[in-house]
Amino acid sequence: MFQNFRLSMAWLHTWFGLTLGFVLMVVFFFGSLSVFDREIDRWAIPQTRFEPQPMPSFDRMLLPIFQDIKPTAESIEQARSRVNGPMATSFGPKQWAAYTTHRDPVLSLFTSYTLPNAKDPDDGVFGQRTIDPRVGKALPDDRLKVGSEFFYPLHYSLHLEWLNLGMWIVGLAAMVMLVALVSGVVMHRKIFRELFTFRPAKHIQRSVLDLHNLTGVVALPFHFIFALSGLVVFAGIYFPVTHTQLHSLHELHEKLDAQKTGLPHERAGVPGTLASVDAMVADAKRRWAARGVAGEVGLLTVQHVNDANAYVSVYRAGSDRVTLTGEGIHFKGATGELIREDPAPTVVAGVVDFLTGLHLQHFEHWMLRWLYVLGGLSGCACIATGFIFFVEKRKRQHAKQGVSGARWVDACAVATVTGLLVATFAMLIGNRLLPDNLPMRGSWEKGIFLGAWLLAFAHGIWRTAPTAEGRLSPAWAEQCRTVAVLAVAAVLLNWITTGDHLVRTIGAGYWPVAGVDLSLLASAALAIVAARVLKRRAAAAVIAPVRATPDNDNTSAARA
Repeated sequence: MFQNFRLSMAWLHTWFGLTLGFVLMVVFFFGSLSVFDREIDRWAIPQTRFEPQPMPSFDRMLLPIFQDIKPTAESIEQARSRVNGPMATSFGPKQWAAYTTHRDPVLSLFTSYTLPNAKDPDDGVFGQRTIDPRVGKALPDDRLKVGSEFFYPLHYSLHLEWLNLGMWIVGLAAMVMLVALVSGVVMHRKIFRELFTFRPAKHIQRSVLDLHNLTGVVALPFHFIFALSGLVVFAGIYFPVTHTQLHSLHELHEKLDAQKTGLPHERAGVPGTLASVDAMVADAKRRWAARGVAGEVGLLTVQHVNDANAYVSVYRAGSDRVTLTGEGIHFKGATGELIREDPAPTVVAGVVDFLTGLHLQHFEHWMLRWLYVLGGLSGCACIATGFIFFVEKRKRQHAKQGVSGARWVDACAVATVTGLLVATFAMLIGNRLLPDNLPMRGSWEKGIFLGAWLLAFAHGIWRTAPTAEGRLSPAWAEQCRTVAVLAVAAVLLNWITTGDHLVRTIGAGYWPVAGVDLSLLASAALAIVAARVLKRRAAAAVIAPVRATPDNDNTSAARA
C-alpha cells in the first residue's frame, strides 16, 4: 500500500491525529487549566477568597454537619431504577468523608447512605456539602466550582457520564496519541534539527509545520508520560475485571483482605458509638512525625457509620512529594484503638502511585506546576498547528476539485482552538454577571459555556467559506479578537463585582485571583498579536496573485 515504512507512519500520524485531535485539544487545554483548578474556583466564588485551611475539628464542627447532610434529590432520582419496588423515604448513613488539599480554602464533605430494597446490596445514594472550615458555614449548593467541578472533569470525561462514555473516548484518544507520537518520531527523521527550526517569515504552511514539529519535539516526553499515566489512572474503568469477569473473586478478596488488615468489610448490624475522632487525628499525626513524614490531614473517613463495626481512617495530604501517598492510619470507631497502619507499597504499587501522583499533581512545587501548564499548552499548539497544516496543504486542491473537506476541517479546528477560549471566557463572564440568588446558577454557567461554544462553531462554519476557495478563513482572526475582548471583560467584571483589582490582589500577595487575572490579560495580548498576524497573512495572500499577473504579462511580452 505504501512505498516504505516511513510513508505508512506518515499516513497513520495524519489521520489518527486528525480524527481524535479534536478530543485531545479539549483534554490538553482543560488539563492545563486543571493544574490551577482550585485557584480558578476561588476566582469564580468570591466567598472562598481566603487562605487555605487545615482540616478542622471533627468533634466540634464536622460531626454535627455530617449528621445534618441529606442525600441529594438528584442522587435519589437516579436511584429509582435501581430498587425493587417503591423508593424509600429515609436512608441510613454508611460513610462520611472530608477532603481538602494544601490549595483549598474550603472543605468538601461527602456522604453515602444505604439504599433500601436495592437490586445491588452495595448500592446507595449520596450527599455532599462544601463548607468554610473556619466557621462551618455551607456554601450554596448551586455555586459551581468552575475549576474543579467543570474544567477538571471535562478534561477526562467530556461530561459524558452515560456508561462512562466520555472516559472511554478520552482513553481511546490517549491510545491514539501514543501512536501519533511514535509515528511522528518515525516520519521526522531529522528530529534534532527540527528542535531548532522555526521560520515564521515563510509561507503559512511552512511556518505552522515548523511550529508543529517544534512543539511536538520539545514536549515529547511530557506528552508521552501524560498519555500513559492517564491510562494508568483510569485502568480500572477500561479493564473492570474486578467487578465483571472476576466479581466473585473480587468479593472474596475483599473479605480476605478485611480479615488480614482487621478493617471490617461488612456492617455488624448492631448500633455503635463514635469515640473522639480528634484524638485519633492527633495520634495519627504523632505516628507520621515518628516516621519523619509529618504533615496535615488530607482525607478523613468514617466507615460503617453508627454501627459497632465503624472505623475511622486518617490519610496524610502527602503534598511534599510527587507520588500519590496517604500513609493511612485506621482506628476502631467505638474506642479509638489503633487497628492498622498502612505498610509501604510494593514495587508495582509504588510505580502506579508515582504515575498517578505525577498525573494528578497534588504536590506543592509551584514551578513544576507551571511546567505542567507549559507542557499542556505546547500540546495545544502542536495539535492546533497540525490542524492548520492539514487545511493549508489541501484547501487549494479541494477548491479545484470542488469538495469541501478542508472547509469542514477548518471549521472544526476554529471551534476547537479559538472556540474553546471563547466558551471558557464567556463562562467566566457569566460567572461574574449572573445574580448570586439565581436558582440553578451552576447550570446557567454550564449553559453559557455550551452556548458560546456552539456559536463559535456556527461562526466557524459561516466564515470558512473562503477556505473552499483556497483562501484563509477570516474566522480565525475574528475569534481571536473576540477572545481578547472577552478576556479583558472578565478581568474588569471581576474588579467591578468584587473590588479585587490587580493592584489590590498583587499588593496583598493573593496570587490565586491575581494569577487568573494576569493569565486572562496574557491571553488577550496573545490573541491580539495572533489576530494581527492572521490579518497580515490574509492580506498578503490576496495581494500576491494580483502582483503575479503583471509580471507574467511582462514576461510573455518580452518573450514575444
